[in-house]
Amino acid sequence: MGRYDNRWQTVTVDVADGIGWVTLNRPEKRNAMSPTLNREMRDVLETLEQDGDAKVVVLTGAGTAWTAGMDLKEYFREVDAAPEVFQERIRRDASEWQWKLLRMYSKPTIAMVNGWCFGGGFSPLVACDLAICADEATFGLSEINWGIPPGNLVSKAMADTVGHRQSLYYIMTGKTFDGQEAARMGLVNKSVPLAQLRDEVVLLCQDLLDKNPVVLRAAKNGFKRCRELTWEQNEDYLYAKLDQAQLRDPEGGREQGLKQFLDEKSIKPGLQAYKR
Repeated sequence: MGRYDNRWQTVTVDVADGIGWVTLNRPEKRNAMSPTLNREMRDVLETLEQDGDAKVVVLTGAGTAWTAGMDLKEYFREVDAAPEVFQERIRRDASEWQWKLLRMYSKPTIAMVNGWCFGGGFSPLVACDLAICADEATFGLSEINWGIPPGNLVSKAMADTVGHRQSLYYIMTGKTFDGQEAARMGLVNKSVPLAQLRDEVVLLCQDLLDKNPVVLRAAKNGFKRCRELTWEQNEDYLYAKLDQAQLRDPEGGREQGLKQFLDEKSIKPGLQAYKR
């Protein structure tokens, strides 16, 4: 048995070969996000952050869906019926994992979109560092069809990744699009046939696993902060991150890279990573 077997009701976790595979596991509900799932995902991400064997985290879904978004019955009806203090907690649990934890997570994160991705699913999709989907996946912002605007940070997720016209087109019409269109509009990095999806994600994981984890974390989080700061603030912040990475890096990646390039002539930095 694996170390995380049966620990959570709505999520399964498997760690193998440096990869933490996190699977939303409500296939009968197309992995719709309920209050229980949101609460458990906070614990999953916090647990894997402390697991030294999980160096890259992949988020996917069981069955034919990644996630169909928020569970209309269990999430919205429970929120509507709950006292105000519990409404705040339910919403906080959703936000905590769907973007607060994922967006600046200490390890690389990949969304492996295997099927349906609707509504609230766009928040964790964009919060993940990278995303690869199946050509057969179906994406949609269907909220307009049942009487509400997109909730949580769905509109922010679209604004950060997709062009103005395309975002409004799908937000205002509720129409769906496939994986190849998601790749064309920049919502995901790449779309491949479903049969090749896991292999493609494993290859990407292996590439990330070859990188210095301290420097990788500084690079990805530095980029995300850049979107929020002025040029002058970025100059100070990114130099500070560079210095921080050097101080925290136990393997001395900068020194190793310079040595192998300048002294040993064994690598070409524009084409190769330094040998760890």
